[in-house]
Amino acid sequence: MSMAPFIRIVAQGKGRARSLTQDEATEAMTLILSGKAEPEAIGALLMVLRLRGETDAEIAGFTAALRTSVCNDLPPVDLDWPCYSAGRTRGAPLFLLAAKLVSQAGYRVMLHGSNRSRHNLRDALSQTGILSETLSYHPLDTLSPVAQSLLDLRDTFGLRSCINTVLRMWNPAAASATVQGVFHPSYRGLQARAAKALGQTNLSVIKGGGGEFERNPAKDIAVFGLRDGAHIEERASSLIDETRRLHEPDQAIDLAGFWSGDLSDEFAEATVIGTAALALWTLDAALSISAADRLAERLWQLRHAPERKIA
Repeated sequence: MSMAPFIRIVAQGKGRARSLTQDEATEAMTLILSGKAEPEAIGALLMVLRLRGETDAEIAGFTAALRTSVCNDLPPVDLDWPCYSAGRTRGAPLFLLAAKLVSQAGYRVMLHGSNRSRHNLRDALSQTGILSETLSYHPLDTLSPVAQSLLDLRDTFGLRSCINTVLRMWNPAAASATVQGVFHPSYRGLQARAAKALGQTNLSVIKGGGGEFERNPAKDIAVFGLRDGAHIEERASSLIDETRRLHEPDQAIDLAGFWSGDLSDEFAEATVIGTAALALWTLDAALSISAADRLAERLWQLRHAPERKIA
């Protein structure tokens, strides 16, 4: 089958073009992932959608195709945590420590991603040694080389494509709860609607640091998503009274030293606690965000204690 029918649908001209239905998007992405689509056709489709803006049905269809075409024998997890930021200006990946805190509470957390920021995730994970039986990281080039090649097209286009969003939506281990960060606020609602179309029930999406799921503790932030399949829009209050950017690229933070307690940084600590709180709230570990904030703070203080589980 050719990509031509799908390109005609989205690009045949003003007044005649329309969005792909979810089923059409699934067919188109299935063809792309099969390796049988022409490179020029892939580029044409992705860039038309980039110019026009993707719909939730298109994102849901593309994601459904990725889930079907990539069969990974992954162990079950409780929380899916995608990390695909390519921001060059973000600082140390403090969200890794938040994920560690959640995993120490007894939840199985899966990180997956492909990062090109100045702070390489694989290096950070290796240096900190935070991975464990309940916290895993799976690089995209191992999970799906084909999906990695599609993501790498941003180097050819000079622009991101909807593949960045699809990978955040992927949830390869079919976790019951997911967290997602976005750079552009408009994607919060789109990803929540697409997740509902895919049958997901528990999801939190925030505008996070560099596009990652990482909460700025100095600001009130909007949280979009799903709870028990119903759409939500909540507000997470600031945790610290300090005017500061979430990331200062030139201000290095030694993650290992910070976790061990050899180094201290009040803003970084609030970032980790606040991010972990939203993840715990997504997992229904607390009934409200404020209660989750208190729980995460307690878990941070007890992070070196032998027994920390709440799940």
